[in-house]
Amino acid sequence: MNVAVAGYGMEGKTSLLYWQQKGTSVTILDEKDVTDIPAGVNTVMGEGAFEDLDRYDMVIRTASLRPDKLSSARKIWSATNEFFVQCPAPIIGVTGTKGKGTTSSLITSILRAAGKTVHLVGNIGVSALEVLPTIQSTDVVVFEMSSFQLWDLEKSPHIAVVLMIEPDHLDIHASMDEYVGAKANVTAFQTSGDTVVYHPSNELSRRIAMGGEGRKIRYNVPEDGGVYVDSNTFFVHGEQICGTDILQIPGTHNVENACAAMSAVLAYDNMFPLDAMRAGLASFSGLPHRLKLIRELNDVRYYDDNYSSAPGAAIAAVRSFREPEVLILGGYDKGVEFTELAAAIQAQSNIKQIHLIGQTRTKLAAALDSVGCTELYELHSETTLEPIVRRAHALAEPGDVVIMSPACASFDMFKNFSDRGDQFIQLVEGL
Repeated sequence: MNVAVAGYGMEGKTSLLYWQQKGTSVTILDEKDVTDIPAGVNTVMGEGAFEDLDRYDMVIRTASLRPDKLSSARKIWSATNEFFVQCPAPIIGVTGTKGKGTTSSLITSILRAAGKTVHLVGNIGVSALEVLPTIQSTDVVVFEMSSFQLWDLEKSPHIAVVLMIEPDHLDIHASMDEYVGAKANVTAFQTSGDTVVYHPSNELSRRIAMGGEGRKIRYNVPEDGGVYVDSNTFFVHGEQICGTDILQIPGTHNVENACAAMSAVLAYDNMFPLDAMRAGLASFSGLPHRLKLIRELNDVRYYDDNYSSAPGAAIAAVRSFREPEVLILGGYDKGVEFTELAAAIQAQSNIKQIHLIGQTRTKLAAALDSVGCTELYELHSETTLEPIVRRAHALAEPGDVVIMSPACASFDMFKNFSDRGDQFIQLVEGL
């Protein structure tokens, strides 16, 4: 078989190795001039790399590459499709615009607390194909799934979790309908023996849930049989699990994520022990750059929420505190609007100051102006983070919280969200 791998990023490197180990002839295609390709591998680089694709039996699409850029291929495939076909274990797939990583990690923590062997893969940063040889049929796979991985998926997970869906990645997706359509593949191929756990009130999540034949469960809704909250306590079928204060991660959005995670685990095993549920929740301390406390200095707490690349994530962060807040927002423009974020900020009486940075700073300022928050923000044209952090530090008073939750991607000023978060942490630790 003659295979081409289109796009040579992290996933492309794994795909190259995977198909080479199967004895397949592999050619790397990339519109950029990539230099770190192993010796002896055929390459087509630069403009026109994705032309004349019919010479290959199959083209492996890297996740963020639009399928229509490969339209001349005989067969378009992906690492995600290959994994779903070859994986011997049941798969719990988690998607949504925000909360995917936390919910996937909570599911993993809960299952591991019961002694299960769990493989957490996908958008969380672990290559599914790289892990594939180690997976046994008795294991469980938890797969965090972005719209890019779902775009041309041909098989849905046994259990799908659909968190809140809102506009995102509109710099890659042609429209919101296309974005939602890609997400919808998480349920499109489910059968009556499968299950979807979905957001209780988000219409786009409901639409995706209804697109397949799997059993439907809204999390945080008592009537549906999933886990729900009443009086700051988690329940299932009227039975108390534990108080919500068992969670080590702040915010009401994380209480909802925990409901989704526990509901998914019970869909996997309806006799799952509640003591393992409690242990799994208690042992999870959060993911890097997801509303993590960095330090407390002079009675001011500094939080790193640099995974935040969509307005909904920043809204969740803003609503997580009652103390006076100093915010850092802005970054690379993915084509989304900030109207709802501005309204959420306007509704919060505890927002003290906002520092707007990056490509989107004037767009964010316009959104804040439209809701009457004209005196609340400062615009920063600096291309480094240090002066912004020092300014936020100077304005913060005892009892305040300083939160960097950009609501945007990072590519205007940073390599990625991890680089952005790491720089923020280093600067805060140096104050």
